[in-house]
Amino acid sequence: MPHSPVSTKGQIVIPKAIRDHLGLHAGARVDFVVQDNGDILLRPAAEDVRSLKGCLKPRRKKKVSLTDMERAIRECAGRTR
Repeated sequence: MPHSPVSTKGQIVIPKAIRDHLGLHAGARVDFVVQDNGDILLRPAAEDVRSLKGCLKPRRKKKVSLTDMERAIRECAGRTR
């Protein structure tokens, strides 16, 4: 089982095997959760949803010609409500 000493400032080094398992990188944040039985759970902190901005490619909308627009307007105008 990996272990790490606590520094005089209360800091610990998370062993590499644990960092790799949790997908932690420099600057990552972690949560410490105290369980009902007293155990402590260490888990990656939830990312701010704003950090996801730009990760998906924008959907390209199909260009519609003026002729197609006029045709669609005529078709819809011919319908009764």
